[in-house]
Amino acid sequence: MADGGLMVAGANDHPKVRRAGNARLQRLLRRRSTTAFLLALPLIFLIGSLVIYPAVYAVYLSMLNKRMTSFVGLGNFIFLLKRNTFHLVIFQSCLFAVTAVILKAFLGFILAHLMHNIPSKSQRIWRGLLLIPWVIPLALSTLSWWWLFDPAYSGFNWLLNKFGFEAIPFLGTGWNARIAVITVNVWFGTPFFMIMYLAALKSVPEQLYEAAAIDGAGALQKLFFVTLPMMRNIISITILFSLITTFADFDIVRILTSGGPQDMTHLFATYAFAVGIQSGDIPLGASVSLFMFPILAVAAYFVLRGVTRRTQEIAA
Repeated sequence: MADGGLMVAGANDHPKVRRAGNARLQRLLRRRSTTAFLLALPLIFLIGSLVIYPAVYAVYLSMLNKRMTSFVGLGNFIFLLKRNTFHLVIFQSCLFAVTAVILKAFLGFILAHLMHNIPSKSQRIWRGLLLIPWVIPLALSTLSWWWLFDPAYSGFNWLLNKFGFEAIPFLGTGWNARIAVITVNVWFGTPFFMIMYLAALKSVPEQLYEAAAIDGAGALQKLFFVTLPMMRNIISITILFSLITTFADFDIVRILTSGGPQDMTHLFATYAFAVGIQSGDIPLGASVSLFMFPILAVAAYFVLRGVTRRTQEIAA
């Protein structure tokens, strides 16, 4: 047996075997997939340390008691679902995200079409100007909006008073504050939709519009039967991305209202901060933040499934 083991070891040390192993290694390293993986490895490590690990740790925290000394399972989630305030947070988060995304998509689509029909030289100027709200840091621009809405120094109310109208408590009542928060988010996010839709419009072949015009199609028919079908995938992906970021919005509500009045503008992120950091119940705050995941996961599933199905239809 010892002689057999020596023979195997000797065979593995044979120069031909070593050369074959080196050749396989070189072929593996020459593959594009291997090169791509090695180049992406730092990013994978960064995502794992800054995204995956915190997410797993948040799940662990959400199953502890307030003092983080014992395991309570789903107790924090059950407790939240019994609170009327949290029901209000779910309603407000869905209202805020869905309304803001629809308005951003609609306005961005209109602006993209207007920009698409402007000559290229002037288009660069207008495109740069319209991107300013998206380029300015959100916290800084929200402070400017807070000054415009603030009851004591409101620029909007100053104009209303100048024209003989009564002042409006923009941040003083629940629905006014909700509309103000949505307005700021729409103002900030519309340029992103505009630039994405403008890029999609430029990728639509002009031959399709010429063929539609020959068949007698009008402007609306070109929009519904040429433009929208060609832009469906980019519209879906843009809406999904914006939905994720809008659900996780924190700066606007925190600066404008801090969740008030009477918790009527709290979103998942701001309520998690209020419960977890300000009230000192970190496990409960982690539980609040995790409620976003199933909602966004369901939305992502349906959107991506639709994109995949349409891509397969085009390929077929």
